[in-house]
Amino acid sequence: MDQHLKIAIGSDAFPPTTDGISNVAASYAEILNKNGCEAVVITPKNPNQQDIKYPYEIFRYKSWWLPSKEGYSVGWPFKETLHYEIVDRNFDILHSHAPLATSYYFRLVNRIKRIPTVLTYHTKYEYDIEKRVPTEAGKRFAGKFLLNNINSADEVWVTSSGSVESLRKLGYEGDCVVMPNGCDMPKKDFSPVLIGKIKKEHNIPENVPIFIYAGRMIWYKNIRLILEACRNLKKSGKDFRLIMLGFGPDETAMKIKCRTMGLSDKTIWLGKLLDRELIQQYYAAADILLFPSTFDTNGLVVREASSCCTPSLLVRGSCAAEGIEDGDTGFLCEENAESIARVLSGIMNNGDLMKRVGKTAQEKIYISWEEAVSKALERYEKVINDFYSVGKSSEEYKY
Repeated sequence: MDQHLKIAIGSDAFPPTTDGISNVAASYAEILNKNGCEAVVITPKNPNQQDIKYPYEIFRYKSWWLPSKEGYSVGWPFKETLHYEIVDRNFDILHSHAPLATSYYFRLVNRIKRIPTVLTYHTKYEYDIEKRVPTEAGKRFAGKFLLNNINSADEVWVTSSGSVESLRKLGYEGDCVVMPNGCDMPKKDFSPVLIGKIKKEHNIPENVPIFIYAGRMIWYKNIRLILEACRNLKKSGKDFRLIMLGFGPDETAMKIKCRTMGLSDKTIWLGKLLDRELIQQYYAAADILLFPSTFDTNGLVVREASSCCTPSLLVRGSCAAEGIEDGDTGFLCEENAESIARVLSGIMNNGDLMKRVGKTAQEKIYISWEEAVSKALERYEKVINDFYSVGKSSEEYKY
């Protein structure tokens, strides 16, 4: 993997903001720079940024800071001199990882000089529009803004076949290329001693099944179904522990709901963890990852859990469950608490089964970022060649 390409990796979120897309952008930049390319991250400014610790350049543009637990800033790419700063760097390709401010920034750049542009669609944005935009006029404006950003790309990538449906809901009618995400956690076996230490730290008895949820604490990831399923299991006399790893806007409400359901003695809230090795240790300590989200277009956490042979329970037909074979590389359920509880009840005390499925998941569904970015780089070359072979560089830019 070495073509000496200059690549702008655009992302509206980047560490210290922690979410799936910031992880993706950082992984792309790291792997591309290791392998002969010059990748620069283009992202909004953040008052807590610590960019000096990264071995590649991070170009920050103006933003509005939103004080919140999640630490997001809103890009404001409208200063004209900004656009020339990108134009003058002579990038071979621009790659945006969200149809938001940075994608609009790349549109402004293309109005000055056409540069081949790729957009990866990671998130079902119709959920956020419906929840966060209060008026119908605002919803229409937001949808049109996203659609224009998507349409402006020379090629659109998705991380799973199922996420194309979300693009269609926004009105996108073009073609898509499936480009899966990778995992930044290496395949690894953890010693029983280390797992024993984690159990001791949280007073988890031996032979008690451990479930784990990892990700943003936000209701539309179907976390309510996890809590309801666990309540059903407890009522039926089943013992278990549920580890909740992550943070988000609904975290406080979830903790209250957990208490009212009588699950406080079964639930361990870890909050925000940034240490990737420690996160992997918690995956390894768990018997199964509970991830019933139908919102996510790929679900990085499923591959993360598989890195240490922990299987996942997923909703049948969801994007996160794409490529998962029930009872072989994972477990599938319907999108309701009763089904989740029923599946868990049948497997939670069968440690050998969960270990076997977890091992098969590691062998069959795990993909490293090195492999994923290698595929992306090959596709970059095709996008660039197609761009110039059809004369797009001299065509009038519509966006």
